[in-house]
Formats: sequence, C-alpha cells, structure tokens
Amino acid sequence: MSDVSQAYNIADLRRLAERRLPRMIFDFIDGGAEDEVTMRANREAYERLRFAPRVLRDVVKIDMRCEVLGAESRAPIVVAPTGGVGFAWPGGDLAIARAAAAFGLPCCLSTNTTATMEAIAEAAGGRLWYQLYVLRDREFTDTLVARAAAVGCEALAVTVDLAAGGKRERDMHNRFTVPFKMSLWHLWQALIHPRWSAAIVANGGVPTFENLRGMRTIQDPSASSIAASVGREIDASLNEADLLRYREMWKGKLLVKGVERADDAERLVSLGVDGIWVSNHGGRQLDGAAATLDALPDIVAAVGGKVPVIIDSGVRRGADVLKARALGAQAVAVGRAMFYGTAAAGEPGARRALTILTDELERSMRLCGVPSIGEVGRSLLHRG
Repeated sequence: MSDVSQAYNIADLRRLAERRLPRMIFDFIDGGAEDEVTMRANREAYERLRFAPRVLRDVVKIDMRCEVLGAESRAPIVVAPTGGVGFAWPGGDLAIARAAAAFGLPCCLSTNTTATMEAIAEAAGGRLWYQLYVLRDREFTDTLVARAAAVGCEALAVTVDLAAGGKRERDMHNRFTVPFKMSLWHLWQALIHPRWSAAIVANGGVPTFENLRGMRTIQDPSASSIAASVGREIDASLNEADLLRYREMWKGKLLVKGVERADDAERLVSLGVDGIWVSNHGGRQLDGAAATLDALPDIVAAVGGKVPVIIDSGVRRGADVLKARALGAQAVAVGRAMFYGTAAAGEPGARRALTILTDELERSMRLCGVPSIGEVGRSLLHRG
C-alpha cells in the first residue's frame, strides 16, 4: 500500500495511482474522449477564475457546514459516482463509501459498482444517493430503482448524457476492451505492477458490476459478459415521459445528471425534479462540450433558486469548491479525485483525498475572509 500521508494534493494521489496501476487501468481512470478537449477545459475553467479576497475579517473559526439536497453536510462536497473502481482496488466502492460516511458527506453510488448497493449500504452507512443509467431492459431498471429505495438511498440521480459511449482513444491504444482480451503487452503490464496483480488475484480476479447480475439480456454471468453489456444496454430513447415516470416512482429526491443547457434546466424544473446536476461526464463522452463551470452561471440563473444545482468535472482543489459555490452551485461532486486516492491506497487513499479537499477549502475560506460557507457569493470573485 502506498503511503498517502506524503500526498499533499490530488496531483500527488494521481502520481501514486499511476505508479501502482498497469497503464491500461490508469488510462481508463485518467482519460477522456477523443482529443480530451473537454476534459482539459473542465480544469482550465477553474484555473481562469480568480478570487477577490476580503480583509480585516475574523476568520479564526471556519464553518463549512451547509445544506446539500435538504440535509446537512460537513462541506459542500458530494462523492460522485465512479464506475469500475474495483478494477483499480478490490473493494474500492466500499472504501469510497466508508470514507464519505466518515467525513459526513453524501455519496452517490454508481450503477456500475463492483459491489452490490446492499453490501455498500450495510458496510458503509452514511448518506447514500444512487446514480441510474436507464437500460433498454426497463423491467430490470425498475428493479434497480426499487433496490435503491429499499437500502435507504435518499436521492436518485438519473443520468441523461449517455445516449452513446464516448470514443476514448487511450483505451483503444491500450487495447483495453470489454470483455478483456489478454495480450503479451497486458501480461507484461501486470508483471511489472505486482502489487496490483496480487490484489486482483487474491480477490478472485477481475471484478464484475454486481448490481447488473440478473439482467435478462445477459446470458453469461461472467464478469466480462456483464461488463460488455453495460454500454450496449443503455437506452438512447430516454425522454421526458420516461423521466416523469421515474418522478412518479421515486418518493425521495430526484436529480437529473448531465445537464449543460439553461433551457434544459428550466424545463426539468417544470417537470418536478428536485435538483439539477451540471455534468459532462468528466469529459469522457462528448469531446467539445462546454466546461461545466462555464455552463454553471446560466443554469443557476435559469433555475432561479427553485431547486439546488450540483456540479462535477474538473474539481482538483478545495479552492475549486469555493469557486463553484460562489457561482451558485450548492455543492460540487468529486469523482476522479476519489478514484485516484482509492487506486493509490484503498480506503486510506479515499480518506486522504477528502482530507486534502476539505483542508484546502477551509484554508481558502480563511484567506478569502469568509468565515462561513453561507456567506459565499459572486462578490467573492474578481470581475476582471
């Protein structure tokens, strides 16, 4: 296990993950679609934005607590859904959920976790949400929704930005396919990363997407067969009528994840959703999509405070959380940062990622002269 105590930022955790993982696994986590323009733009949007710090403010005590989707959170941070964490660290989904619970933050489980939602809920506790891919097998999709309600997930995040899978060329160059086909190069990668290989072997081999066992279109219950079916089975016909059906089915909070247009956000509010999740899937799907931080202000204006707005993609610093909050987001969702930490060291790495982000957020608030997260607004940003 890597010593994450010497990781002082998310970039350090990324380097530790890169060192531990075979190239094909690291690039699966780290890469984006096509030329990775949107993935870079997500990060650059945060780097462009500047603070206008206040002075002569009492910032001895800093209060990051806030409401996130109707309940208190230790900070305006949500742990985003990350599929396939078990490829990087066996039991990685459990590690991430436990870390979120320990920090008092909501954790959104992916449809593609490598542990069942029931196992995660029992082992981790805390505030759980569930991210839903709507599959062509609608009967099976309904069972996922029912299971999420049964384990106490307080929110359902229906993902709407995946009508087709992105063209992730790093995976193509690495010959990373599902089902996985071993080549001499892949074998060499496994041999020169013995810690990863030993962990995978000790835990029964390549994990599977446990929540998808039993889907009617899967005849072979093997890990590779289930994984291969996921992309093929996402329903590209998803529309407003389907969303209204899930609104009727789901008694908790309903979020729509994958929104980047103000008119879409306004229309979704009129349909009765409880929150808008601004996302471009971390730049992993449509290359050339707008950076989420650039899309955020118009969406916040269109929503007009009727429902909370959450944002993901590109968050690597606690200061990024403060910037998104200043632009009107209720919270940011962090995905790759958690993936890097978990890939580096399991649960200690996941906890380290959250420690870094919350410590940086507290420091940024103090340096900006803002003692309470509730005071953060557009005035905190430089207008130049």
